[in-house]
Amino acid sequence: MTQNTYKVIGLMSGTSLDGIDLAYCEFKLAEGKWAYQILKAETFPYSKEWMEKLASIENQSALEYTKFDVDLGKHLGKTIAKFMQKHQLTVDFIGSHGHTIYHQPEIQLTTQIGSGAQIVAQTNIPVVYDFRILDLALGGQGAPLVPIGDQLLFSDHQFCLNLGGIANISSESKGKRIAFDICPCNMVLNYLAQKENLNYDDGGKNAEKGKFIPELFEQLENLDFYKNNEPKSLGKEWVLETVIPLIDKYTSNNYWDVAHTFTHHIASQIANSVKGNLGPNDSSNPDKLLISGGGAYHTFLITTLEKLLPEIKIEIPSNEIIEFKEAMIFGFLATLRWRNEINCLSSVTGAAKDSSSGVILKV
Repeated sequence: MTQNTYKVIGLMSGTSLDGIDLAYCEFKLAEGKWAYQILKAETFPYSKEWMEKLASIENQSALEYTKFDVDLGKHLGKTIAKFMQKHQLTVDFIGSHGHTIYHQPEIQLTTQIGSGAQIVAQTNIPVVYDFRILDLALGGQGAPLVPIGDQLLFSDHQFCLNLGGIANISSESKGKRIAFDICPCNMVLNYLAQKENLNYDDGGKNAEKGKFIPELFEQLENLDFYKNNEPKSLGKEWVLETVIPLIDKYTSNNYWDVAHTFTHHIASQIANSVKGNLGPNDSSNPDKLLISGGGAYHTFLITTLEKLLPEIKIEIPSNEIIEFKEAMIFGFLATLRWRNEINCLSSVTGAAKDSSSGVILKV
């Protein structure tokens, strides 16, 4: 008899470097429809030493890079083992996104580190990892991957917006799922906050007090990436090479003025993306937009977005979904891969075909 209920740990380590998100979930298939429960979830912050290593590893030698992949895998595995022991969990398998170091789909390159073999060795639990490489080999962007989860687990929302290091969105359009990266988000906002010796700008309170810089806003809005049609994805390389040098030219004004302006830029790009994929206008049943990721706590960004999208019902879910939706969905991607079912949509990534992506390792 086919198994239809799975207890899975999903792992996500994002570009904002805030820590390792672990979500212990139950996925159940009944009458052709998937349901989920997040049973336990926790973020394990990276130490300053780990954050510095993760931020600098791309510039190290091949030997140092390979060693770090092993070291991070051990660290992830030990963290999962501690999480399992603390909560006395029974786990079928683990879905690990790992940590992205390179993402350059134009040359079919993406690298997520955190050795899957080391995770298996530390936990004695099967692991599904390396979810992006097959899609790239098939000519896709290898991103975003979350939309299959949006489609199967959050189908009551027309739009699912994730405000992480990069803002990305997925939606139903003409009977198929489309999704793409919109623009940098927390990666830039946190960069500016750190210039003022804060890890982040709580609620966007400081950015809200800043002043709007019209010239900077216009230059940001006219960046070449925004002229591209989907499917499209962003890596931190583009942010570091294109966006950071641009905003650095204006930091003599005031970091919070730049943050204020960049917040308007994020909201503008999100609004453009939503308006470009709206369904028929129905005021009695407005399209719903679900927001997750750390940016959902950025009150100034959310209120700015609401002003630009009065026709959309914007929903901020529970803290659990805001913080652990991505980790949970990587557990779901692992579940689909375990069942040898499609977990990567060519309509989203631009690949030659859909795929069941991810490497499975077990003892």
